Amino acid sequence: MAGDESLTVTFLSRPGCHLCEEALAELGAHLRGRRENGLSIEIEEIDIETDDDLHRLYLERIPVIKLGDQIISEIWFEADAFDEALEGLTGEPG
Repeated sequence: MAGDESLTVTFLSRPGCHLCEEALAELGAHLRGRRENGLSIEIEEIDIETDDDLHRLYLERIPVIKLGDQIISEIWFEADAFDEALEGLTGEPG
């Protein structure tokens, strides 16, 4: 992956979701190490309460973490699954 490219992690959640807060903190800590190694990854937080379709699809599954169109984890952050998916996209070992 070239140095000027960045990846966006989509984080689906809703206000008041304690599992979402925990997963976001774990994801953020995990990504800090990646950023220190020069990989540009941003988190796009999406509140499912603002979209009826997202609410219907994900209410019982949040937090949902996606890379591109691929769902990496549901309910909690799974570092190993995230690293495996990231390696598939970037070719860089997790």
